Amino acid sequence: MLKSNLYKKKFDLKIFFLFQRKMTPQQEFSVLFERMYELCNQNNWGDPFSYARSREIHLANKLNHKISDTYSGADAIDEDGECEYKTTIGKNISATYNGISVKSTWDEQLKYLEEQKICKYKNHYFARYEGSKIVEVYKMNCSKVIEGLLPNLKIQFHKEKKGADPRLGYTIKKNYIVNNSIKII
Repeated sequence: MLKSNLYKKKFDLKIFFLFQRKMTPQQEFSVLFERMYELCNQNNWGDPFSYARSREIHLANKLNHKISDTYSGADAIDEDGECEYKTTIGKNISATYNGISVKSTWDEQLKYLEEQKICKYKNHYFARYEGSKIVEVYKMNCSKVIEGLLPNLKIQFHKEKKGADPRLGYTIKKNYIVNNSIKII
């Protein structure tokens, strides 16, 4: 079978392209899917198809960052240490922070956000994709991220009816990102 021929030895891109012309789109997708998983496995990058891991790997490689070894916590490591990535495929850059655990008091919530959730990572990177291409990337300091999130999170925190999911979340919009970040791509 084609798969076994391609994977017996180290992947050879030239051989792949020779075979690709004889494959259906479904077969080609399957080969590329398996190859992407294999490549990530060989480099200890984790499952590229878990959540947005493939974009994290792609972005880290583009920015020359080290890819994080874990799925939770930091997404990558830049010159200042662990960092956070937010990506979108929307027509405008934005950064969604959701699923934020709720603490007992606002003071505890603030401490959690500053020490364990947001400012645990000095740098936050926001990238916008068009298809598979990165079209813009912004770098924002965690203090500006907190500043952009807090007013809305505080309102949500003190809201009587929190709905089915009590966790906090907010999307930082384009204008705030553009005015409080450094555009790096």
